[in-house]
Amino acid sequence: MTIAGAASQLLRRCRFAGVQESAGEASSSAGQPDCVSAPPPQALNEDFSVLLSSSSKKPVRPVRPVRGAGSPWRCLRHSGMRWWSAANLVSNIGTWMQMTVQNLLVLQITHSAAMTGLSIAAQAAPGLLLGPLGGALVDSWPRRRVAAVSQAALALVAFVTAVLVGGHMLGVGALLGLAVVTGLIATLDGPACALLGNDLVPERDVPSAIALGSVVSSAGRLAGVALAGVVVALSGPAAAYAANGVSFLCVAAVIPFLRPLPKASAACIAEAPTREPAPAGGTRQGLRYFRNNPRLMRLAGITALSSVFGRNYTLTLAVLVTGPLHRGPAAFGAVSTALALGGVAGAVLAGRLRRASVGIVGTLAAVGALMQVAAGLAPTVPALIVLVVPMAVAESVSDTAGASVLLTHPPAALRGRVLGVWRSASTVWTLAGPPLLGLMLEYAGARGALVCGGLLIAGGIAAGSLRQDRAAVRGHLRAVVPARLRRADPVVPELTPVA
Repeated sequence: MTIAGAASQLLRRCRFAGVQESAGEASSSAGQPDCVSAPPPQALNEDFSVLLSSSSKKPVRPVRPVRGAGSPWRCLRHSGMRWWSAANLVSNIGTWMQMTVQNLLVLQITHSAAMTGLSIAAQAAPGLLLGPLGGALVDSWPRRRVAAVSQAALALVAFVTAVLVGGHMLGVGALLGLAVVTGLIATLDGPACALLGNDLVPERDVPSAIALGSVVSSAGRLAGVALAGVVVALSGPAAAYAANGVSFLCVAAVIPFLRPLPKASAACIAEAPTREPAPAGGTRQGLRYFRNNPRLMRLAGITALSSVFGRNYTLTLAVLVTGPLHRGPAAFGAVSTALALGGVAGAVLAGRLRRASVGIVGTLAAVGALMQVAAGLAPTVPALIVLVVPMAVAESVSDTAGASVLLTHPPAALRGRVLGVWRSASTVWTLAGPPLLGLMLEYAGARGALVCGGLLIAGGIAAGSLRQDRAAVRGHLRAVVPARLRRADPVVPELTPVA
């Protein structure tokens, strides 16, 4: 068939369809049922295929994949993420500069280690009590505005602290008050900044963005700790607080220029919740969604086990190196460096993930727990260094996958509330972990604490996975086996009372 013949035949069919359609409209307006007769779609598709095959002799080339689709740095293809990562690097440097001098400053002012712990608890308390409320407000308010205002507020707190420290006016009351204010601001800042970074990349690049954030955090920690000593030696501890305030202002200045991806913006608009007059309703909705979601509950259980019985390596490995291995601070520094390098390598490896799942999180957390058991049995420091590197890699990939699930699994309209609930839950196990681990160290020793903790983590994850598999099998059988073949409940005869 020639191109002209195919075109004329197609035109005749379209005219025939138009006549029938107009006749159908007339019949429907006269009270008759609308019955439009048109040529089948297959016939039209065949005519179009004839036109295409006759007019083009070249074969269709397959679509090439996007370059760098599997790169751990693929999120940097988006300009907003590049600016966001640079601002976060500056902010992390300032934060670690302040944290380096803060504990020493509290000890210098109060001469009490208990007061240092109280200041940390005062800063964590708002997140424990008001985390779900903060997440509900983030879902209801404009995200970029919340993030910018919260960063500016944190900068103001840092500048006020710098003035009080420089003027020797920082007392215990002011210290606790500033800690509480910082915790209150963080209940909004944490979910807002996490979701804002999530909006800058497509969902397939969220693992890459989280991995990049982990690398930025590690780099900021190293640079901040190094710069803190120089700044304090030259200008005193107040300069560290002032530098942290400037770093917050850098983030606040970048946020107005960030533009979420059109797809992400459209999704947020399509799934945006109605502005609740009472934020408490949104809080209950987030709690209900979290509690009724098996995937998030499994993720919370895995993370809680890992946080309570592992991950506190600054405590357990320090006791192991200085105790059973009979080495000093230099050896512990080498072990800490190996942990940091393994964490960075794991973050880079996690950036290659395309989709994260709770199964990946649990498997890698169990692998890290078994490596912790092996580290607890290490006979020498070199053997310990060899073991902690793969342990840190597995745990870093597990953490990145867990954060990806947390940021992408809930609906866009509920992600702030889910992050708020997660903040409250994570505060519980973060505060409960060190005391429980301290008791294990006291009664079981460093090796016993590492071995028992690793076995508890791996055993708990295995038990949860086995329970999930059994539930999946029961659900599959319930769907496949006909109802008539299932065992019916026994019929209990009614007993008539004897007169």
